[in-house]
Amino acid sequence: MISIAIVGAMGALALATRAGVAIVERRYPPQGQAIPVNGATINLVDIGPRDGQRPPLLLIHGASSNLEAMRRPLGDLLAQRHRVLLVDRPGHGWSPRERSEDSTPAAQARMLDEALARAGIGPVILVVHSWSGALGLRMALDFPERVAGLVMLAPVAYPWRGGVGQYNAAVTTPVVGPLLAHTITLPLGLALMASGARGVFAPQQMPDDFVDRTATPLLLRPQEFIANARDLVTLKQSVTEQAARYSEIRVPVTIVAGDADTTVSTAIHSRPLAQAISQTRLIVLPGLGHMVQNAVPDLVASEVERLVAAVAPAEAATP
Repeated sequence: MISIAIVGAMGALALATRAGVAIVERRYPPQGQAIPVNGATINLVDIGPRDGQRPPLLLIHGASSNLEAMRRPLGDLLAQRHRVLLVDRPGHGWSPRERSEDSTPAAQARMLDEALARAGIGPVILVVHSWSGALGLRMALDFPERVAGLVMLAPVAYPWRGGVGQYNAAVTTPVVGPLLAHTITLPLGLALMASGARGVFAPQQMPDDFVDRTATPLLLRPQEFIANARDLVTLKQSVTEQAARYSEIRVPVTIVAGDADTTVSTAIHSRPLAQAISQTRLIVLPGLGHMVQNAVPDLVASEVERLVAAVAPAEAATP
């Protein structure tokens, strides 16, 4: 009788998850253009004025989020003067990916390079946050002609002690992972999402409308949740493999991080990275946590302007 009750409860949760996914997707429909690439379809939003003299800005979100996390306020602010491209990373938002192994910065760098090429977009300045610090670095390493410069916000760059949470590890386990993702993840996630996001913002205060405004509930869809967990559990090995190459990067780099970031340690990531890449400007702000683009968008925008000014003359001189 107990086993029948458990099966019944799991079945009910699975049905509730399917219904919840439908509601979430109606609440946060896709925007932008869908660009097919090998292994995924990349959702790209293109805003702001065109300027052939300056490279576009490509904003890339971190883990557990989608392009809306980079659009407001930072993307909209930058789009007042620049062409701004926002993408859902493969497996996130409205960029479905086909293979679980495409969780690494190397795989996603290839996909984004292909998507930009298909869209007829040349070199870009990358503005990357958190997980995508590793992705931006990989794009600069593997596709140097694609990257004109890097602005990195609380970036992940090096291996760290420990893991990325037991639940993420469980979700990437065969059989158990899909069972969790298709039953309890959505209802549990909806209950815990706001408090979890507040923890990432600390010590700054999270805006009251952040979760809804950034379409964060899309993360709780089973396939996206599994993809996000896979990104997290494979990240440490990925940065371990690529870290020795960072000195090869020749484009200007600006890093903005906080000394109060408990999500991605500035001491482990940003400070050593600034020493590894020759053309690096490092800004460490006292009392700043992990959500740099939300806490100090005006400062980030000014640093982007500084880097654009340094890069644009060289780009304009290129035949």
